[in-house]
Amino acid sequence: MDRILLGMLTPSSNTVLEPVTQDMLRELPQASAHFGRFAVTRIALSTDALAQFDTAGILAAAQLLSHARCQVIGWSGTSSSWLGFESDEALCREIEQSTGALACTSVLALNEILRTTGAASFGLVTPYLDDVQQRIIANYAQAGFTCVAERHLGLSDNFSFSDVSAAQLQAMIREVAAARPQAIVVLCTNLRAAPLVPALEAETGIPIYDSVATVVWKALRLAGADTRQIRSWGRLFTELT
Repeated sequence: MDRILLGMLTPSSNTVLEPVTQDMLRELPQASAHFGRFAVTRIALSTDALAQFDTAGILAAAQLLSHARCQVIGWSGTSSSWLGFESDEALCREIEQSTGALACTSVLALNEILRTTGAASFGLVTPYLDDVQQRIIANYAQAGFTCVAERHLGLSDNFSFSDVSAAQLQAMIREVAAARPQAIVVLCTNLRAAPLVPALEAETGIPIYDSVATVVWKALRLAGADTRQIRSWGRLFTELT
């Protein structure tokens, strides 16, 4: 059996995406995830917070992942949702040129999913500050996607996102679901929302796209895997092939 080696670029203060990614891949035993960290501790629009996403540190982590011969390297983070989608497009080009691996990101995968499914309206759940949330909504509006309902927590400390409870996440998702969007987006790879998706999809009847799941889905597709083998993590894996 040929191994599928996935590299995941990880914010240094994130404690969710690694265990969740590994749990997702348990149903695909030939696939494994390998993680490279770079410094991210705060999400805000200040100059110092934005500077965390300069490409030098990210590319250094990607180059180390290439030593493990990862066929695909994914950025498991959501920074381009407020920086602008072109930042992820440029990052993918640089990763591919410097490592020889294929590259993808949580946000670009999400955008592909929304376009493929025809979801022009969405509900948005994040932990972010007011101005970050508004920047995200504006970027999606410019790309042709309308946010019809949103909930955010006003947090900036990246580690704190991982302490948001399942009950709070469920409540936020149910609140945006009341607006009947065509999709619900949980945008932050340090929120523990992905395990909640199957039950909430069944309850609301709305597809829910978590940003940890979107990059895993896209990385597996780029690696040539059949995502339908991942049956316990929602409609994204079983319906979008």
